Amino acid sequence: MTEPGEPTGSTRRMPTVDQDGGERHTPAQGAAPGAHEPVPTLEQGGGRAGRFWSARRVPAALLALVLLGAAGLLLYDIAAVRAGHPAMQWRRSLADGLAERHLDDVAVLIGAGVAALLGLWLLLLALTPGLRHLLPMRRDRPDVRAGLDRTAAELVLRDRAVEVPGVQSVRVRMGRKKAKVRALAHFRELDDVRGDLDTVLGRAVQELGLARQPGLSVQVHRPAKKG
Repeated sequence: MTEPGEPTGSTRRMPTVDQDGGERHTPAQGAAPGAHEPVPTLEQGGGRAGRFWSARRVPAALLALVLLGAAGLLLYDIAAVRAGHPAMQWRRSLADGLAERHLDDVAVLIGAGVAALLGLWLLLLALTPGLRHLLPMRRDRPDVRAGLDRTAAELVLRDRAVEVPGVQSVRVRMGRKKAKVRALAHFRELDDVRGDLDTVLGRAVQELGLARQPGLSVQVHRPAKKG
């Protein structure tokens, strides 16, 4: 049963199918023809993206636990002293040791060096993004951010390299700035194999869609002779 003024039949248009079998969606109502955004392709330029920042939960949790334990122990000792109890032995020994030792004492210098290294390590963690195994991909859409695992990128380049005629084995090291490829060729001229690898791997690096396209370093050698 329908309400007055409500159409009795559904007027929603169903998606149509092209002759090649691909599905074609009907544009939304009120949208002008051709007003949709073009799908980005790997050949488009731009799309810069920064590196992913690590949350560093383990160092933050360890530091928080250490500071929480030290602060709690110190507050407990201060409250005990205010209540008329003697201070803990560790605090009395620490105060006496700091009062007796000079600044050029070996123990004081070692403690200061350890504290300085710990502080530098924490500053390094705070100022660097981390997650070096994730390579940021090009951002063609502002609401989409993606990354490619460095191991996966190495596997893609290795699979492309072994398809080149004459290549016996390949080792790939993918960095943020350069991809190093070391191949062994058991037949064909080394220069021919190197030229084909440069062409194939150069195209493969572009197809990865990385925000910062790494350089390519290819080395081709003969396998070592047995015996």
